[in-house]
Amino acid sequence: MIYLDANATTPLDPAVLEAMLPFLRENQANPSSSYSTGRQARRAVEAARDAVAALAGAEAREVVFTSCATESINTVHESVWHLWPEKPLLITTAAEHAAGLECARRWQRRGGSVHHLKTGQSGLIDLAELEAALKSAPAALVSVLWANNETGVIQPMREITALAHAHGALVHADAVQMIGKARLDAETDFLSLSGHKFHAPKGIGALVVNRHVRFEPLMLGGGQESGRRSGTENVPGIAGLGKAAELAMKPCGSELRDVFERGIRAQWPEVVIHGQNAPRLPTTSSICMPGIDAAGMLILLDQAGVACSAGSACHTAALHPSHVLEAMGYDAAHAGSTLRFSFSRLNTMEEAIRAVEIVLQAAQKLRLLAGADSSLVVCA
Repeated sequence: MIYLDANATTPLDPAVLEAMLPFLRENQANPSSSYSTGRQARRAVEAARDAVAALAGAEAREVVFTSCATESINTVHESVWHLWPEKPLLITTAAEHAAGLECARRWQRRGGSVHHLKTGQSGLIDLAELEAALKSAPAALVSVLWANNETGVIQPMREITALAHAHGALVHADAVQMIGKARLDAETDFLSLSGHKFHAPKGIGALVVNRHVRFEPLMLGGGQESGRRSGTENVPGIAGLGKAAELAMKPCGSELRDVFERGIRAQWPEVVIHGQNAPRLPTTSSICMPGIDAAGMLILLDQAGVACSAGSACHTAALHPSHVLEAMGYDAAHAGSTLRFSFSRLNTMEEAIRAVEIVLQAAQKLRLLAGADSSLVVCA
């Protein structure tokens, strides 16, 4: 299998598994325990906290371990909603991950107001629209998906943060897709991430809370994580997250994605690469293949040994078109011909080159089955 769906989840790095095994086999201790194995587990948790903080450009005391980014995002929205009731406005984008969109809907149901920033065909928000929204009403939070999970387009988070702070609003960056792929060059108030997006296991994530910001926890109980997220820590998962953070200190390059896109476009000039003129993750390629049914392509590619997706893994079973592409101004037919290919540092150049051949062969097969004249030159 040539696995090109890293934006959905990444394979577990063997080194990450090795870091987890001692806490799955020998050491089952609760990290809050005072005996030696408990202290050992606590040291592993704190070492991982240091590693995640270094990767996120934060201080260790600002890192809160959670189950995933979805929990982190919900925690941020709930905290801000309760602590700043005098500021009813939430500003987000129309191209958020489902977790952000659902939190925005809840905000609205409770009586708050939500402004969804448009993205346009570039996939980027308009900073002038953001500034106008900030001036329109007291805003509590600007919550933005830093790098889009479908297109890879990277928002100007440094400028977003500066504008929001100038108008008294806090900033949450959903950095799930940024971590380990691009440099985090903005100091936001909150930052969320999930381990399984950069070769750690599923079920572990983190929330970075700026030490100067008031915070109300979502999870109450025994007071773990310095009272910011109660519940016994997932020591194996945290140890794995820490190791993955160490390995991710050097961001991915774009060589594989660029070879893949050039190979497709060289033989199929009509394809549309979303966000190609905007800052993009070096690992993500969202491609519209005119006249090709994405669902049919997924079946043929799976049979040929290539795993990719038609968009967000959270909406794989949904029948509606991509809200991200709709926000960029594309229609349902365009979205229905779009596939997302996402690479990780475990992919090889040989896989990228072979994937080009398989994609072109599958597209030609679909065109022939549909009775269309194929203009594709398929690799031997």
